[in-house]
Parts: sequence; structure tokens; C-alpha cells
Amino acid sequence: MIVWVSSFPRSGNTFLRIVLNRLYGVRTSVVYDVDGVAERLGSDLVGFTERPAAIQAMRDSTEVHFVKTHRQRDDQVDEADKAFCLVRDGRDALVSWARLASEADAARFESVLHAMITRRDEVGTGSWGRNVLSWLLPPAPHRVVLRYEELAQKPRAAVERVVQTLAHELRPVADVQIPSFTELQQADDRFFRRGLTNTHRDELPDGLHQLFWAQPDNVAAMQLLGYGTRADGSQRT
Repeated sequence: MIVWVSSFPRSGNTFLRIVLNRLYGVRTSVVYDVDGVAERLGSDLVGFTERPAAIQAMRDSTEVHFVKTHRQRDDQVDEADKAFCLVRDGRDALVSWARLASEADAARFESVLHAMITRRDEVGTGSWGRNVLSWLLPPAPHRVVLRYEELAQKPRAAVERVVQTLAHELRPVADVQIPSFTELQQADDRFFRRGLTNTHRDELPDGLHQLFWAQPDNVAAMQLLGYGTRADGSQRT
């Protein structure tokens, strides 16, 4: 059986994988040929393992295989596949991704962020709104939404809630220690940068904020998640 660990980049996927590994002793593979995060942070911290077989063989297995993806839901994902659908306010996720992508040259931050907001890819990661909507619509009980805020505030309770739905045969370790954000920053404080919500408020330039809201898929996804516009049509900040 496959359980997808899906999210748009910088929505907490790495921390989710760490919690899964600490709490249940399970390791996650990735849909990609290389796991750049595991290479950067270390396989043991992330809880990475190589894919043991092709996607279909993993799907047909009696074992539970957790597979990370930042891609939109595509033809590799069977309609019946289970999934963590980890979501974060799109503005925070995009700002964080652009910061990481421009860490070697901070002057590129705004141009990188602009490109991320306006991307139109129909395959792969795609835009934030298109990515989120692909996983959440149509709604399905075997694709369970997990919010970044919930994961950050109460990681054990949040992950146990979803695992109970998706892989109830797994049992958590009673005395497990989940690393704090401070501990993760000690491992790599540029990757684990702020760990906060609403970071867009002091990092997202006004023009790019308006550009974000000008994308119809972003508006639809933000409203679906409750991050959307107010009843009077003005944007929430």
C-alpha cells in the first residue's frame, strides 16, 4: 500500500517525515530519483529510505510505503491511493521556498518569488493553488488534510490523527522524543528558517502580494482552506 506524503514545497513536509520516523519508526522514500533534502540534512534525521520497488509494486504490497511528493496529483497517483495532504498558507509557503531557492544570492529573492507565483506548469509542482486543488478536489476520505499550523503546534497529536485514518495498523512509540524547532535549526538554520505562520506579513512585497491574489487557482485554494478573502472581497492579511 502507498501513502503519499504530499505537499507544495516548504509546507512542512520534511518535519512531517521526521515525525513519522520518530513516532512510528517508518521511513519515507520519494517520488524523485534523488532526495535532495535527505542529502542536505542526512538520511537518518529525515527518515529517508530508497524506494524498494516501482510505484505499482509498492501499491500492490501488503506493507505500508510512505512516499513524499511535491508534484500535483498526476497519473502516478491512483484514485484509491491514500495521502497526507499537508497544506500551508500559500503566501508563507511561496516566500519560504523563494528564500531557500535564493539562499546563495539573496538579491534574487523577489525575481525568484515572482516566477514561482506566475508559473503555469500543468505537470510537476506547478503553481501553489493548482497543486493544492489537485490533491483536495474532489474531496476524498482517504486523502486527509493536515494543516501546517496543526503540525507545528501539536506534531504528535496531528500525525497520530492522520495515521489512524490512513494506516491504523501502525502503533506509535510511547516515549518518543520529537525534535523541537530549535534543535532542527541547530542541524541547518537556513533550511529550518523560521517555523512560523504568517511570515508573509513581513516578507512578501505588496506588489507580489497582489500578484498572488491575481491567480484564480490561488484564490480558489485559499478560500477552500479558509485563508481566503473576506466577505467584502478584500484580502485577508
